[in-house]
Amino acid sequence: MASLKIENLSVNAEDQPILKRLNLEIPQGEVHAIMGPNGTGKSTLAYTLMGHPRYIITRGRVTLNGTDLLALPPEDRSKQGVFLAFQYPVAVPGVTVANFLRTAINAHRKSKDPGDKGISILEFRNSLIEKMKLLQMDPSMAGRYLNEGFSGGEKKRVEILQMAMLEPRIAILDETDSGLDIDALRIVSEGINTLKNENLGILIITHYQRILDYLKPDVVHVMVDGRIIMTEGPGLANRIEKEGYEWLKGSESK
Repeated sequence: MASLKIENLSVNAEDQPILKRLNLEIPQGEVHAIMGPNGTGKSTLAYTLMGHPRYIITRGRVTLNGTDLLALPPEDRSKQGVFLAFQYPVAVPGVTVANFLRTAINAHRKSKDPGDKGISILEFRNSLIEKMKLLQMDPSMAGRYLNEGFSGGEKKRVEILQMAMLEPRIAILDETDSGLDIDALRIVSEGINTLKNENLGILIITHYQRILDYLKPDVVHVMVDGRIIMTEGPGLANRIEKEGYEWLKGSESK
């Protein structure tokens, strides 16, 4: 099985160090969670992994199944099987959900086989309907412009719909639970759980235990000041929910 390996990763934003020699490995088939106080670099890690130009890498390497991701532009990282679900998905007026997804799928297929003619309309439609049912989405949303006028819950479901259709090897979920009411959280979490399999590694970034009650991570990491300072089983999230982060002061970074 492939794994996402992050080794001694240091990252600056606006000349300020954010990530500091961070080490982490996410194998396919496992769910890992990162928790930590605000401003510790969790979202910086997510955006860095996908190649956001704002974040400048000063040290370290990131590989997926041996491929150097840092040498690739964002679109090629996606084609390698890395997916990022945004905390604040943006609207794309004039581009329907269906057209966006079909274009993305065809780009992935063509990267694997330059002679690929693209997914047929019938195959795409059947797959899209199946995945939308899974996420309890109104099929009419496929014809709406991407995220334009969508509620917070609808935006997050569309993010998970993208994940379902693209079938990545590593999915990074950046505070997917942010802004969701309890019903939307349950539906989104059930959708993620249905997609879990031995070929998908998930890294979920969150502040709260509640989504982890649904997703049941294999491993929980705590990030403080740009470093992973503790890694334990799912019980660590329960302790953080009850006691906060004060008891972690003085923990050595990895």
